[in-house]
Amino acid sequence: MKMTPLGRTGMSVSEICLGTMTWGEQNTEAEGHEQMDYALDQGVNFIDTAEMYSTVPIRAETQGRTEEIIGTWIAGSGRRDDIILATKMTGDGISWVRDGQGYTRSSVMEAVDGSLRRLKTDYIDLYQLHWPNRGSYHFRKHWAFDASQQEKSKATDDIHETLLGLDDAVKAGKIRAVGLSNESAWGTMQFVRLAEQHNLPRVASIQNEYNLICRLFDTDLAEVAHHEDVGLLAFSPLAAGILSGKYQGGAAPDGSRRSIQADLGGRWGPATEAATAAYLDVAAKHGLDPSQMAIAFCLTRPFMTSAIIGATKMDQLKICIGAKDLTLTDAVMEDIATVRRAHPMPI
Repeated sequence: MKMTPLGRTGMSVSEICLGTMTWGEQNTEAEGHEQMDYALDQGVNFIDTAEMYSTVPIRAETQGRTEEIIGTWIAGSGRRDDIILATKMTGDGISWVRDGQGYTRSSVMEAVDGSLRRLKTDYIDLYQLHWPNRGSYHFRKHWAFDASQQEKSKATDDIHETLLGLDDAVKAGKIRAVGLSNESAWGTMQFVRLAEQHNLPRVASIQNEYNLICRLFDTDLAEVAHHEDVGLLAFSPLAAGILSGKYQGGAAPDGSRRSIQADLGGRWGPATEAATAAYLDVAAKHGLDPSQMAIAFCLTRPFMTSAIIGATKMDQLKICIGAKDLTLTDAVMEDIATVRRAHPMPI
């Protein structure tokens, strides 16, 4: 398993990260523990979760359950030092998570302490902000995004206050490094600028969606990542399972995410299915598993720190982690580029 630097933190993480958001909803505690054991045996050292998990669906009854499952694994295995553990603080708007409060200096410490209790650990390696207080264009909101509605001074003041809260947690020894999620190039640069200006924690990573049919990161954010050493942690490298091909023809297999969430968070539609069919043809042409091809493509990107995989079944997990052994040829990459030009922005 290839290891990559986590920003400028001095930590190194596996190029494949184990995502956990289904644990406690679609997966049991025992299944979550089995996934962790297998992933570590395959060289994965990076685990990602969030205080709002599990999902799908997002609901109050299972909020925090995923962190609890990881916590019982940590307590039972004694392998805390073998993993780089990342979690995320919920942004503004989820009423049952700390009464819907977003990021303030005091709320950061409250959220950190809650995660530490559930995770049964004394420290979090990477603490991420799940989405900005000012809002985000991610999760298909880019189609109607209007930055002019943001209050200019409030946006930067809010980032500064959040950094002060993160600094409190770093100084208390509760978190080692900080990261962003569902962020923009402008937002990321404000975090970098204010951290440097006020000697506050510098962001190490950005966790945004990235896959063959969602490539918003390829331009401005890629430039930020390169120049500022703030790499991408790509969530949904299979576009919620779409790129495996299992939903073609409108299928929704029992127990799959689409059997619970028909539009897959706005991802599923005719344009998506057409683009996926073209990528499936590329995989078939070159004798590749489509899931492994999609993940391996993510790993070719120069801004990629780690691709976050998730699975509800062990055979899916084995396929996804197996992408670490796949090197895409120039011919495959050329065919992928051709498909992208034909299907530039499906979701």
